[in-house]
Amino acid sequence: MEDIKTGGDVLFVLMGGIMVLAMHAGFAFLEVGTVRKKNQVNALVKIITDFSVSTIAYFFIGYSVAYGVSFFSGAEVLAEKNGYDLVKFFFLLTFAAAIPAIVSGGIAERARFNPQLAATFVLVGFVYPFFEGMTWNGNFGVQAWLESTFGHGFHDFAGSVVVHAMGGWIALPAVLLLGARRGRYTREGMISAHPPSNIPFLALGAWVLTVGWFGFNVMSAQLIEAISGLVAVNSLMAMVGGTLAALVAGRNDPGFIHNGPLAGLVAICAGSDLMHPLGALATGAIAGAAFVWLFTLTQNKWKIDDVLGVWPLHGICGAWGGIAAGIFGAEALGGLGGVSLPAQILGTLGGVAIALAGSAAVYGALKMAWGLRLDPEAEFAGADLSIHKVSSTAERETSW
Repeated sequence: MEDIKTGGDVLFVLMGGIMVLAMHAGFAFLEVGTVRKKNQVNALVKIITDFSVSTIAYFFIGYSVAYGVSFFSGAEVLAEKNGYDLVKFFFLLTFAAAIPAIVSGGIAERARFNPQLAATFVLVGFVYPFFEGMTWNGNFGVQAWLESTFGHGFHDFAGSVVVHAMGGWIALPAVLLLGARRGRYTREGMISAHPPSNIPFLALGAWVLTVGWFGFNVMSAQLIEAISGLVAVNSLMAMVGGTLAALVAGRNDPGFIHNGPLAGLVAICAGSDLMHPLGALATGAIAGAAFVWLFTLTQNKWKIDDVLGVWPLHGICGAWGGIAAGIFGAEALGGLGGVSLPAQILGTLGGVAIALAGSAAVYGALKMAWGLRLDPEAEFAGADLSIHKVSSTAERETSW
């Protein structure tokens, strides 16, 4: 009888899926507001198309890889438990589809369209669910080993590592294999600034993501009876901490300020159900400051042209979140306990390693077999005209 799910549980998970689905609009507008005008249409098209490809890959392959569940049954079987298994798939799909949405921001303005769709299919079908199943379904006995060795398994309540760190570290090899946008860095060591094209769109994207994140975190409980107000308030405090830290570290720069709450929310996902709100505030503040520092370092010193800064935002802040759960989740620092710092470190490093290896294999193979980058003429004209044959706004009105 415990396996029976109520209509309320179904509605709860469905609403969570809808809120996280809405976050993909946030990804889209965050990218639109950051890239140059000649690449805005491409940003919008990539996000919705990547989501569609992700759905196919996750429905037919990825969900089975992670949870051993397939949907090759009659509708009468799928409708059991009020269709709870289907809405759970939908909810977790919105997480899986965040992987290519994260990558999209890093490779913006110079990546070819079809090779990226192919990468999306493989990443969501195989690479992401491999680690997802290991963490959230106990596959391969890794969680059991961590628990027997350290007393607790790897804890990632809402995906700081499973989703965000994976997405950010998957993006890094893709960004490196593509290389910087033409003209971004000169042979003389100069840097050509590419400021955000539309701050209002960037801000809109940040706000949509921020609001949707409360569904991302709170509804990761996946059952009404498991809802915790602690998760909601911790998400709030981490968001505020990230914003204020980015405000100070970024010296009032609106791009940093609007990414600050996202850095805090990325970091709090893992331990949002364990930490005291003050621990969540500290976690978010450290993440916000780390994003500003590492974004500046990667762009200006290391000359890694990660357009939206997805590696520092999701990769680094996500990894910090996995480790922070083992620090601020401890009873000694006001948390609920039930977490081990060594297990958190090993689980986080495992996610990073799988992301790097999977991404290098996928994007490396695509680069050799198909090519990843637009040719110089297409990149100069912009992805909007080169790929989609239309600009984001008409240059002139029609004459009829």
